[in-house]
Parts: sequence; structure tokens; C-alpha cells
Amino acid sequence: MLNPGTRIRTLAAALLILSSPLLQAAPWAETGDSALRSDIETLANAGVINDLTMQWPLPWDRILSRLSSDTALAGQPAWVQDAAQRLEVRAKQELSPDTVNVSGWADATNAPDIVRGFDALGRQNVQGQAGYEWNGDATTVHLNVGAQSHDRLDNQTLMMDGTYIAHQFGDTSVYAGWLTHWWGPGWISALSESTNARPIPQIGISRLGTDPFQTQWLHWLGPWQAEFFVGLLDGPRLAHDTILNGLSMSFNPLPGFQWGFERMDEACGSGHPCDLPQSWFKPQNNPAHPSTTNDELDLDFKYNHDIGDVTFSAYMQLMNEDSNPFWHSGTSHLFGLTAWAPVGGTRVRFTAEFTDSVATANMFSFGDYAYGFAYNDYKYIDGMRYRGLATGFSLDSNSKLLTLQAAWTAWYDVNWTLSYHHAMVGDMVAVAPVGGGYVYSTINPLTTAPVSMNIGEARASFPLGRSFTVDASVRYQTDQLRPAHGGEAAVETRVAYHLQN
Repeated sequence: MLNPGTRIRTLAAALLILSSPLLQAAPWAETGDSALRSDIETLANAGVINDLTMQWPLPWDRILSRLSSDTALAGQPAWVQDAAQRLEVRAKQELSPDTVNVSGWADATNAPDIVRGFDALGRQNVQGQAGYEWNGDATTVHLNVGAQSHDRLDNQTLMMDGTYIAHQFGDTSVYAGWLTHWWGPGWISALSESTNARPIPQIGISRLGTDPFQTQWLHWLGPWQAEFFVGLLDGPRLAHDTILNGLSMSFNPLPGFQWGFERMDEACGSGHPCDLPQSWFKPQNNPAHPSTTNDELDLDFKYNHDIGDVTFSAYMQLMNEDSNPFWHSGTSHLFGLTAWAPVGGTRVRFTAEFTDSVATANMFSFGDYAYGFAYNDYKYIDGMRYRGLATGFSLDSNSKLLTLQAAWTAWYDVNWTLSYHHAMVGDMVAVAPVGGGYVYSTINPLTTAPVSMNIGEARASFPLGRSFTVDASVRYQTDQLRPAHGGEAAVETRVAYHLQN
């Protein structure tokens, strides 16, 4: 019988040879471009497209199907029409059938950023990739090959990140490769799937459209989207060939309101029973029925509302790591508020976001904590991590992050971002629980001791000619992850190019 790793590789290889002329291929608006995301959310907030923006990558089909209407932008303010125009230009570049695109990027810094948001740059001091992209009638192929320097967490030089093949079957896309996900409403953090860890080799299926259910029992859920993947946690681990699967669903039942959930399961691997898919349907985790898997369940909520010309978006994400979502849940929290305010015919996005992975024993039992519960598991000692980094929150377990950010797409499509972070990494409150709670684990692979720091960053992204884009960032942090000490200044530059034939 094939082991789990071999089965994943065999199925991925089978998917890589799929090709048939069905409908138009539907590649995604991928994770990593905050200006692109801001434009998409601007159209969603205005009601031009369905408000389903918490699950990335996001298929272009959902955006363009609404923009194709002659009345889609009627009566909309200038910033909405500008956002739509930028998206149409970008989509034309991404979706042109039977085209070949050549792309690449190089990134260098003296100190990688420890806070990895939606638009995070490099994980190492030096890295780069070259890419080849082809769009067929129903198939999209992205081939990215690159290299990176090493650090104490990841010693793999070769990077295939962003390599995938996607094939459309009606309203569904099946894919295989190394695809980065961002699941949740946050701009700075996501608790289960984010840009923090590198993408794992995976196969998956994603819904492309947003039509509501046709049954009267479920039609009230409104437009919806869903994605499911199964991947392999390769690389150095105590439990080799561990399987990681994820399910994400989100719904838009009312104008301005969306909610969703994500389920992550870590299963199989050396030294562990492998009873997939049966274990997916066994959520019990108690002394009488102990779980054989390591599970996470996220709940996402987001609500938009206009006050004059300013659009406010309040959001929350909860990550539960036990079987009950409310009691004995081991819950980490993310809260945020975003406002888009008009400035000179454009709009500035202001975001305040707080993420806390010091898990509460129950969903909102603040003061009654399960220290070290986030991303750690007694059965899977490596935890919910890939190559040493948490699949979600960039500060890992027992940490808190407060961020204030302003982002502006100015004239000539120059994107400016100013960020302030207050980070508390490995915050154990002197390890001893006060007034309740317990210590589940003291593991945080980022630091050998708790540390607090302030981080300031200024970043600009701008086009250089028709084919090149430059990202330039300067930042300063008042302290460093242990065992290092003292303030540190950093400069980071990324140059990317995109050529279309």
C-alpha cells in the first residue's frame, strides 16, 4: 500500500497532465498584493461585486462577471470607478487566453520582517524566482523556480512557491502545486492559513462562482464560496509525511455582512494512525474519545457600513483548537477595524488590528488562559507548522500583536504604506497563570525568551516602466527576538518584472 506522501505525489502528478478545451481558464487574484485586495474590497463595499473577500486566492471570474454589466458602475464615485479600471487592466493581463507570460523577482534585506502580513516580502536575507505562465482555454500553468538563503528554521535552497496547474471543470477549478492561501478577514494576520510559512505541496478544489444555493433551506445563506485542499508537510519533521488538509467556506447572506469558517486537520505521518478520510468526521476530543489528529476551527465575521464617504469594516477571527467551539475551546483571537477615507479623489485605508495567540480556555474567558495551546499539540510535537513557521500567525504561540496601518494608492499607481506594530512574542506572563488557566506548552520557535518590541515601517511600491515593479521598505524595531538583543534597522528591496507575449 502506498504511504500518504507517495499517494499525494502520485495524485499531484496525475493532475499535472490534465488538459482539455472547456471554458475559459480562471486563474486567481493571488495572495500578496494589498493594493489589488483593496481595490477588490472597494468594489465589494460599494455593492458592485459580491462581498466575499475573506478567502484568498480569489478567482477572477467572481470579479469580472459582475463588472461586465453595463450598469455595474452607474452612479459610483470616482474611487470606485478607478478601482474597477485598475482591476480590468490587471485581469486583462492575467486572463488573456493562449498567452505566455514571463515573470520574476529578486528580494534582498539585511533583516527579514518578523511581522508577515497579507503583502509580506521575503522570509530570508536573499531570495528570488523566475516564472513562466501559460493560460489556455481551460488550463492555467504557473511554473516558478527560485532559490533562497538559509536560516535556522528553513535550510531548503530550492523554492517552487507559486508553482501550480489549475484546470476548470464548469464552475469548479481543480489544482495541484504550491499555492499560498490567506483565510480570514485580517490584513496583518490570519490565524490558520497565511503568508507566514511557505506554501506546502498540495492538491485542491475551489468553487469559482458565487451563486446562492437553489434550495429554500439554504438559499438564505446568499452568495458563497468554498475551497478544500490536501497537502504534505515535507521537510524535517519528527512525524514524517504528515498530511495537512484545509476546508474554507464563506457566505454573504446580507448586504455588507459575510461570515465563514475554516477547518484544518493534521493527520497521519510516521508513528501516527492514518484513517483518512474517516478521521475528518470524528470531531470528538475527550478522554473517552481522544482525537488522533491535530485540528483547528476558525470562525470569521466581517461587517461593512458607510458613514458619509467613509466605509468602515469591522471584523473578527476566532481560532479554536479543541472539539467544542465555545467551551474548552483553546481560542486565539483577532479583532480589526478598517476605514477607507477619501483623499483628493483617491482613498486611504486605515487599519487597526489586534491578534492574540495566548489562547483562552473558553471562547471569551479572558483571564482563564491555556498558555501555549496555539499551534502546539502533544501528539504532533512539530505543531501546526511548516519548516519551523506557524501556518497562521507570524508571531506563533503565546504572542500578541497590535498594528496601526495607513495605506494609500496615490497618483501614478504608487502605493504607500505606513505601519506601526507593538509585538509581544512568547508572552507567558512570567509563566505562572494568575487567576486561572494552565500552561499547555512553552514552545515558541521564534524566541528563546519573551520579548516586547515596537516596529515602525515605511514602504512604497511603484511601477518602473511598463514591465517592472519596485518595492522598497525601511523599518526599525526597538528590540530583537532572543537570544539577540538591542534595536535593529532594516532595508528591504524587491524588484519584479512581468512580460507578456
